[in-house]
This record gives sequence, C-alpha cells and structure tokens, in this order.
Amino acid sequence: MLGRTANGLYWMFRYIERAENIARLIDAGLRVSLTRSGSGDEDWDGVLQSAGVRESFGEIHDRVTSSDAIDYLLRDKSNPSSVMSCIEAGRNNARMVRTALTRETWEATNEFWIEVKGMLSRKVKAAELPQCIDAIKQRAGLVRGAFHGSMLRNDLYNFSRIGTFMERADNTARILDVKYYVLLPAAAQVGSSLDNAQWESILRSVSAHRSYGWVYDAEYKPANIADFLILNGRMPRSLAYCYEKIVSNLGYLATDYDEKHQAHKTADAIRASLKSTTINRIMDGGLHEFLEDFIHRNSQLGQEITEGYRFYQ
Repeated sequence: MLGRTANGLYWMFRYIERAENIARLIDAGLRVSLTRSGSGDEDWDGVLQSAGVRESFGEIHDRVTSSDAIDYLLRDKSNPSSVMSCIEAGRNNARMVRTALTRETWEATNEFWIEVKGMLSRKVKAAELPQCIDAIKQRAGLVRGAFHGSMLRNDLYNFSRIGTFMERADNTARILDVKYYVLLPAAAQVGSSLDNAQWESILRSVSAHRSYGWVYDAEYKPANIADFLILNGRMPRSLAYCYEKIVSNLGYLATDYDEKHQAHKTADAIRASLKSTTINRIMDGGLHEFLEDFIHRNSQLGQEITEGYRFYQ
C-alpha cells in the first residue's frame, strides 16, 4: 500500500476521534463549571491547556472567558484542533483515500461534516451546547460503526484503527490531566461532595460513569478513577485498552509486510509499562507527571509510525 494512502487513513480516523474528544473535553469543562461558584471562567484556562491550544488562544484573546474558549474549541478555523477543523481535515483525508473506503464509511463521514458544518455555522448558544456535543459524539460513533461493520480486516483497517487508538489514548490522558490543571481542589475540599462531583464529571466525559459503577460500586475515589481510566484493560477508553489495540494492529502490519520498525518496540514498551505498574506507584510518583510522560511517549510513537511506514511517499 502507498504511504500516502496509509497516511490518509491514519489521519482520517485520528481527526474524527479528535473531533469527538474535543467535544468531550468541552463537556468535561461544562460539567466542572457547574460545580463551581461564580462565573467559572478560570476553569477554561485549564481546559485549553489540556487541549494543547492555550498558547494559540492567547494570541487572539486577551483573557479567557467560557464563551470565547468554547467557541475557539468548537468552531474557530484558526485553531487546527477545533471540532470544525478536525471534521474538515478528517473528511479531506477520507476524500483523498475514497477508493480505500466502503461506501457506508464515506457516506457516514460526509454526513458528519454536513451536519456539523450547519450546526457550527454560527456561535452556539449556551442552552444548545449539550445537544451540540451529543450530536458530535453520535455522528463520530456512526462513522466508526459504519467502518467497523463494513471494512475488510486488512492493512487499510489496521492503519485506521491505530490512528483511532493513538488519538483516544492521548485524549484520555489529557482529560484525566484536567483534574490536575483545573479540578485540583483545596486541601479542605479533598473527599468532599464538591471533589466527588468533579471526579464524576471526568467519568461522564469519557462515557465511563456507569461502567465505573459496575466495577467500584459508584464510590468516587481518585485512585480508583485513575486506575479505571489508565490500567483497566476492559474499559475501551483506558490507556491500557488503547495500547492493547495499537500493539495488536501493529502486529498485524508486521505480519502483512514481514518487517518491524522502531514503532513496534516503542508500542511494546509502553504496553509493558502499563501492564507492570500499579495505580499506587503512579500516584506516589505523581499522576500529573505520569500523564505528561505518557503523552510525550504517545506522540513519539506517532512520529515513529509516520517514519516507519513512510507516510509521505
């Protein structure tokens, strides 16, 4: 397969996943702001940092307000990670590799773009935000469902899945980090109803609220929530689950092409480190520091995949 085809599929699904993930990050910010007294504008500084766009936001806005932050994350075309920018980039990549996709996958992607383009043609009112976020998540799910139900399980499928789980792992780490940028309460609030409500918002933002309750009887403890979203291999947005899928799909590519690259070693090492650690070790060493290191290593793996499979040739 040509490197540019692999590149198009990989980034198509990274961008679609990122669009949904940015919507989830906004959802987390909204839920957190509801637990605060006052305007809650200061919370959005941390959300922008977690999305990796705080510096670029500051170039066009003098101060952070909830309204400007949400609009920047949703529909600002100068922000390459806004929902609208991601969906357009995902659709452009899909169009570039149109012959590598099933009709169902292309149509679901195109309909996603059409609906969101109309929905984000103007600034979204506060009362419409929950409905807007739900629509983005639902449309992204339809693209994945169409793809999963109709694509042949070959190298095209593997590159697409690697893109999905690379992006999802990055997002889960960033959403967890929101707790340490935004939600870290004063010492007096640790374990309080406010602290618990904030942790609950993190679970809801990654659609893990009910499944967490099945495992931990809905008792909100920071260590348990971090364990669930980092190390629980049955939770489809956990770092451990994502890396099982990344390693598995890279393994299929190694078999198909009869060669391995540095990316295989790096992915194996990240998965092994997740399997061998415990949440107590992570918390003792600092959850924020662990997440920062993970995001860096995940980004490094992405670069190694690009180089190993010659995406731009």
